[in-house]
Amino acid sequence: MTTAEAILEMPMQSQIDFARELASQVSKQTVIRRDEPLAKRTTLRVGGPADFYVEPADEQDLAGVLKCCRAFEMPFFVLGRGSNLLVRDGGFRGVAICLSPPAFSRIEIAGEVLRCGAGAKLKNVAVEARRSGLAGLEFLEGIPGTVGGALRMNAGAMGGQTFDAVESVRLMDFDGNISELAPSNMAVAYRVCATLKDHVALLAVFKCRPASREEIEKRMKSFSEKRWESQPAAPSAGCIFKNPPTLPAGKLVDELGMKGARVGGAVVSAEHGNFIVNDGKASARDVLELIEILKTKARTDRGIEMHTEVEIIGEG
Repeated sequence: MTTAEAILEMPMQSQIDFARELASQVSKQTVIRRDEPLAKRTTLRVGGPADFYVEPADEQDLAGVLKCCRAFEMPFFVLGRGSNLLVRDGGFRGVAICLSPPAFSRIEIAGEVLRCGAGAKLKNVAVEARRSGLAGLEFLEGIPGTVGGALRMNAGAMGGQTFDAVESVRLMDFDGNISELAPSNMAVAYRVCATLKDHVALLAVFKCRPASREEIEKRMKSFSEKRWESQPAAPSAGCIFKNPPTLPAGKLVDELGMKGARVGGAVVSAEHGNFIVNDGKASARDVLELIEILKTKARTDRGIEMHTEVEIIGEG
């Protein structure tokens, strides 16, 4: 892919050519927009626009989008519900691909497994599993994202992580080729799946176990209560930092006395030290400056290097 600087210098005619080629590669059911604001599409509610925003209608259209991006060396990223994502104020010089259409968001149940499209909301996955008396996915209920995002980040909560429950993943490489892999054949680690850096997740098969609805409901309710007691309701990107080896990131921030620290409209949450919330007036720059302050404080006071869990994209 070409650099963002090169895209900035791309002649207007080339952008028009790209838009025309993109439209020719997909069906009329695919949504294409220019200069789409990304702040409204992220849970942190900050960030500039994407040059192009696309919702492919199906897998064939997605392959067409990827083919067009490759031909024009146009950067792209896959956008879920926008959690765990920080878009810089200058926006994204390229294409934001969103897999929200029905072809990518179906949830199908077959025996003790769920086949869930990458665009399916995690809450809906947990609810459908509960309705069918299938346990093992309760921890997904409170993660504000999609199946695809959870796979890419190996998202976790309440002691569980996504790939613990995955039987296989259907994915597409950037040339449009489709394959299906077991987790053992994918590069999965704590809060990352490197395989999905050069593939797009299309669908996940989740393995479950039978249980009573009452048992599942009780566990989901317990998780929900614990979450709302310890996590902020204000707009955030979720956990900002990966947990260091020695202690949870939130506990470290608390011990450093940084809860309530502020830069502009970005504030370290009083409820949980690993959350930075938007008080309604924050910019991406505010959040990034606050992140650097926390990293410097941890390094200076405790000799601990903190690494961001949230994905940061775009131009300043």
